[in-house]
Amino acid sequence: MYLSDSLCLTLTTVLSIFTNLVWSEFTSDDCWSLGLNKANLLCSSCDQLSSFDLNILKDHCLQCCHPGETTTKVQRYAKARLEVCTCKFGAYPQIQAFVKSDRPAQFKNLQIRYVRGLDPIIKLMDKDDNVQEVLAIERWNTDSVEEFLKTHLESDDPAPAEVEEENRDYLKTNMV
Repeated sequence: MYLSDSLCLTLTTVLSIFTNLVWSEFTSDDCWSLGLNKANLLCSSCDQLSSFDLNILKDHCLQCCHPGETTTKVQRYAKARLEVCTCKFGAYPQIQAFVKSDRPAQFKNLQIRYVRGLDPIIKLMDKDDNVQEVLAIERWNTDSVEEFLKTHLESDDPAPAEVEEENRDYLKTNMV
């Protein structure tokens, strides 16, 4: 009887461990060791792996991802500051390309700040310059930075009604 209880306990333990391994998500360290960032990985990205013939990665991806919000209300910020060290441009050529291009000029409420020794980050701020969120952008490309800023920065462009009103006034003053 003793052997039977011991065997039963061993089997229960093995099954419990196996069940935890099969049904649990990976920790962020596990995901990082697989080359996945659990904090930023959306499950919708895992669904796209098959289009690149990377189905072998899909199971691990699904264990490291989090579902995106279905009703995504985009948080918009009054200002942003991209901070980077020029000495690190060699390590981050995409960030250098963005900073040195004409793309930052599109965003009147974006400030570029050079901070010695700092890896590239974006600080998102409210209208009173209080930092609301800080994002590491060292793995972003120029298009990602631009798209992010277009999505999350408040636009300085006047509303279409205001533009139409300005055009109407211009036309009235220039009537012959």
